[in-house]
Amino acid sequence: MDFSQATWRKSSLSQGTTDNCVEVALASGFVVVRDSKDPGGPKLVFSSADWAAFLGRVKAGDFDTRP
Repeated sequence: MDFSQATWRKSSLSQGTTDNCVEVALASGFVVVRDSKDPGGPKLVFSSADWAAFLGRVKAGDFDTRP
């Protein structure tokens, strides 16, 4: 898949111009994730349903590592 025209977004918590982030884009009905330090590198591609399920679990705290 070609993601060259995708609009990539960083979290608003990324502190400005740092390249130590994960970026997300919507492309061709999928959610695509990449490392901002390596924009031409590998990308993870998720269906919209899988991404929504992941975000739901994040919001529920399922991945929190704090005691």
